[in-house]
Amino acid sequence: MLLPDTELEVMKALWEKHPQSARELHDALAARTGWALSTTRTVLDRMRAKELVSRTEVHGLAVFSPARSKVDVLGTSLAHLFRDVLEVPGSVPVSALTGSTLLNDDELAELDRMLNGRKRRS
Repeated sequence: MLLPDTELEVMKALWEKHPQSARELHDALAARTGWALSTTRTVLDRMRAKELVSRTEVHGLAVFSPARSKVDVLGTSLAHLFRDVLEVPGSVPVSALTGSTLLNDDELAELDRMLNGRKRRS
């Protein structure tokens, strides 16, 4: 599943810090997105329906957390891009993602295992 940019922005904010209320997310994303608070809430509602985020209550306040991991979401998107769109039959060059500010070395290794079927080293 390829996420629209709007949903990816929300996921990135939640991967960085969670849980967050709709207001906290809105404040974190406002400079990049220019959204109204109602837009942030609408995007969160759509993402809950897709099971991308989960909602819980903390002291009567609704807060949101990612329901899918960074590696799961990005790996699924990359697999779709490389296998279905670009029709790459062999290994996916995960090394091209080295230096990403979004992914650490462990996440890159997990992506490599996910995309290329490599076993985890003991």
